[in-house]
Amino acid sequence: MTKIMSPEELEQELRAIGAERYHDKHPFHKLLHGGKLNKGQVQAWALNRYCYQSAVPRKDAALMSRCHDRQLRRDWIHRIMDHDGFGEEEGGIERWLVLTGGLGLDRDYVVSMKGALPETRFAVEAYVNFVREKTLVEAVASSLTELFAPLIVKERLAAILSHYPWVDPEGLQYFRNRLSQAPRDAEHALALVLEGMRTLDEQQRAVAALEFKCDVLWCLLDAVERGPIPGTVV
Repeated sequence: MTKIMSPEELEQELRAIGAERYHDKHPFHKLLHGGKLNKGQVQAWALNRYCYQSAVPRKDAALMSRCHDRQLRRDWIHRIMDHDGFGEEEGGIERWLVLTGGLGLDRDYVVSMKGALPETRFAVEAYVNFVREKTLVEAVASSLTELFAPLIVKERLAAILSHYPWVDPEGLQYFRNRLSQAPRDAEHALALVLEGMRTLDEQQRAVAALEFKCDVLWCLLDAVERGPIPGTVV
């Protein structure tokens, strides 16, 4: 990037990052979707991914705490409720715990994150800190992995139902909900980035923010691919 891009060119640049660096390219992801994992490996993935799921509302709260635009806070707060729940709505974190429970993992053990790998916890906190410390629009740009999420979620639903009959279908509701939530959130965030990043430096920061988020998700799968299965992590 050596010149200021039009909004259309910036969007194209951002989408190209997903085509090159999104975690659907990771070898562990391919094994998961190809039905090549045993139950312990799927447990390890779900257990470690809980660290990320549980951190999403904290990340979004950190973003909102720095936002002086009341309308943006009003537009963004549903992300927290999508994960934490509200009223009778259980929320995404609870739905993820239904998934881990269906995989045979103890709820308290998952919530404690005692079995999560150090690399997982480090990567997740790095993401929360990134959103807390970078500019507001960079924080928004880091969420744009949601541009690429619907396809991977569709594939995941089909793959798990096809290859892992011991997974309770009720535990897959998290993914079904994200099929509508992720596109809505991505459209909103993309509009903010395209409007807010007009200088070359700002556009470079937006691209770097999305690359960083892709690296975080990649690191989560690296950790699970190399780490021990649940019950063997001290």
